Amino acid sequence: MTMKLVYFARVREALGRDSEDIDFPANVRSVSEALDWLATQSPNHAEAFADRSKLRFALNQRMVKADAAISGASEFAIFPPVTGG
Repeated sequence: MTMKLVYFARVREALGRDSEDIDFPANVRSVSEALDWLATQSPNHAEAFADRSKLRFALNQRMVKADAAISGASEFAIFPPVTGG
């Protein structure tokens, strides 16, 4: 399944890109599993996803938790928590 990944803030900076299209393996079914797999793709990916407590996720522009299923989603956004001010 091909999915558009969109990166924001420090995740974008760590990866050096704001998005990429990914074909996840069939056994990757959740946000957490996707992050596990992505972290193996390069040292920059490993760094960007090392501390997941500092990340938030959205599938098709809806906030989700790490245990959310990615099946059927066309967009997966990864970003740090946003604060107002």
